[in-house]
Amino acid sequence: MDITTWMFEWLEGNAIFTPNTLGYYWDGFVTTTQLVFLSLLAGLLLAVPLAILRSSRHKWISLPVYVYTYVFRGTPLLIQLYIIYYGVVFFDGIQETFLWPILREAFYPALIAFTLNTAAYTTEIFRGAIKATSQGEIEAAKAYGMSSSLMMRRIILPSAFRRALPSYGNEVIFMLHASAIASVVTLTDLTGAARFVYARFYAPFDAFLFVAAIYLCLTFAILFVFRQLEKRLLAHLKPLSH
Repeated sequence: MDITTWMFEWLEGNAIFTPNTLGYYWDGFVTTTQLVFLSLLAGLLLAVPLAILRSSRHKWISLPVYVYTYVFRGTPLLIQLYIIYYGVVFFDGIQETFLWPILREAFYPALIAFTLNTAAYTTEIFRGAIKATSQGEIEAAKAYGMSSSLMMRRIILPSAFRRALPSYGNEVIFMLHASAIASVVTLTDLTGAARFVYARFYAPFDAFLFVAAIYLCLTFAILFVFRQLEKRLLAHLKPLSH
């Protein structure tokens, strides 16, 4: 009997997995995937220019980015989420602005916290990859007469992306697992759905085991995607077979 058959039989024989509770799990799955995907996308778009600034030799350019990454990497994501979620209401006049209908929903403060956190980690990942660019590549680009901006776009960034891919894959998995804390600000994500089922049926083992299986499947899917990307983008680094 394979694990898929066992899982379906377990669900059918378990009284707590009704269409209603499965609907809660589905809503939690959608919320989790939306939160993780959007935060990673926004964090990536924010991290690329920040990594370039962080790599600058000028302290007045790199230092503010360093302070930002140091703060967000040096404090727990849960604390950051609490500060953003509960701290918004302390800004004078925020409730009278157009931002209030957005910020009063738990999803958007959580999205902001997750985006700023993953952007800090991704910035340092890309900064390290940029710094590791071969001096020979840079000298070759200069020999072709490339400007600094063109060299960054055509040589340094593509090479850095390839080197950063394994580390960034780990960051994606980290954000998926870290998204479990979103339920503390009333978001019904996967963990929040498990809490609801636990509170209703008092079956913590079944409720959280099912969610753990979902996270495990998502993690395997992410690993598979990044392994395929690594095979394609890093194929030139493998030794030729004779």
